[in-house]
Amino acid sequence: MAYNLLKGKKGIIFGALNEQSIAWKVAQRCHEEGAEIVLTNSPLALRMGELNKLAEECNAPVIPADVTSNEDVTNLFTKSLEHFGSGVDFVLHSIGMSLNVRKSIPYTDNNYDFTHKGLDISALSFHRVLQTAMKLDAINEWGSVVALTYIAAQRVFPDYNDMADNKAYLESIARNFGYQYGVKKHVRVNTVSQSPTRTTAGSGVKGFDGFINYAERMSPLGNADASQCADYVVTLFSDLTKMVTMQNLFHDGGFSTTGVTQAVIERMGE
Repeated sequence: MAYNLLKGKKGIIFGALNEQSIAWKVAQRCHEEGAEIVLTNSPLALRMGELNKLAEECNAPVIPADVTSNEDVTNLFTKSLEHFGSGVDFVLHSIGMSLNVRKSIPYTDNNYDFTHKGLDISALSFHRVLQTAMKLDAINEWGSVVALTYIAAQRVFPDYNDMADNKAYLESIARNFGYQYGVKKHVRVNTVSQSPTRTTAGSGVKGFDGFINYAERMSPLGNADASQCADYVVTLFSDLTKMVTMQNLFHDGGFSTTGVTQAVIERMGE
């Protein structure tokens, strides 16, 4: 059901790859709620994914951008402003990659070249997006920026590897840039810490299937899926949450504040 929460708003969605992607679901919901959007991903992801299908569905242009490149991010915002004929009202950062995870390298034996690359893509890119947007005055007053994160930024999940460090840095950027952007232009910046979700990126983590089942038993409401996350993100883009900023918001069915559940106790006793 649509509520016209984003009627007249314009935004940029980073990171949609295929129908499993949270960013894909967010783009669909933004379109349903009346927003106009621009879609973006890296040139490699555009070749691997199915973004043109989403672009057609949402009547949205696709502007490639390597988020590790200042020039690409500047070009993305410049072309988006030209397309809309005005500033944007919201931005979704749904980007993360770890070569150490992909290559099954243990955290205690990380390849630092891989670490630097993953940090640049997963976290520094968020700072780059915000810095570029501020310099170009690309986000309208009372705009909203959301980045997707995970609870491994605060708690140990061994197989999440250096992505945990990346997410911790991402959340710090949201707080620090959120302060600066809030003072300057009332732009709010938040992170959403989502349940483990069956996306292309999430499925690459070792032991993911076992963990998603564990999280389901540990969450009083069960795991939140990608569509439910999209619903939540839409509220953060809307004017209903104008005073929410610099927060890490858990969208995880209660997992983050649950010590243990009866279902886990019973399973451990088997």
